[in-house]
Amino acid sequence: MKNNNTFHRLPILDGLELFHAKNHTLDFPFHSHETYNISIILDQVYTTKLTDKYLQAPKGSIIITNPNEVHATICENKIGNSFFTFYIAPEILKSLNDNEDLFFEDKVIYDPFLFQELYYLSENYKSVQVDFENKLLLILKQLVRRYSKERRLEKDYKIFKGYIEENAFEKFSLDQTAKRFGLDKFKFLRLFKEETGLTPNNYIILKRIEKCKTLLQSNDDLLEIAVKTGFYDATHLCKHFKRLTGITPLAYKNA
Repeated sequence: MKNNNTFHRLPILDGLELFHAKNHTLDFPFHSHETYNISIILDQVYTTKLTDKYLQAPKGSIIITNPNEVHATICENKIGNSFFTFYIAPEILKSLNDNEDLFFEDKVIYDPFLFQELYYLSENYKSVQVDFENKLLLILKQLVRRYSKERRLEKDYKIFKGYIEENAFEKFSLDQTAKRFGLDKFKFLRLFKEETGLTPNNYIILKRIEKCKTLLQSNDDLLEIAVKTGFYDATHLCKHFKRLTGITPLAYKNA
């Protein structure tokens, strides 16, 4: 069966999330996460597009994206890709690195031992006989020690991004927003994309989906959530939610 995806949320490690994609054929557009995404590739070649290059991770490898790193996933559109992703809160990895910030420069990792350990956990996260949390921490510690680097000092962009985040749930006008900063819309678009890796519209949708995830934990009225987060209706919300996460809002809520 194609696009047979499951999502799970565990009450450990600052809200660990797990995503299992089976024969997924639909591309994920450019987006980012607030977590480290650590994926093990179970079948086919997994292709990620960053803002400046393509990365390919073959079956049996691990691929990592850093927090807030803009990327897109290009899936095999006939057979589909199968992979399992661990969404790890930044503070967890930081705590395993003597409380120092870190990043992964080499994002495709071929390490058969770590792959097999992560694969074992992906198959046994529900087992009461497996000390899942402590075993995962041990694997993550090895991953950090072997492959991470000291975090690079990067320019911190807040001018445009901060304004967009404050108004993400309101109707967006490119012309009015550009005028607010004394720019024409084309220059604003160029500068915003330089700063975030995304267009303003895509960035807004991403922030709305993040807010939806929070609201879904206490509310199952999709129309109400759609209105609160700036979508036209529940259908519009569901379309973008599944496009960015691979699952429906209710599947996320029931995980």
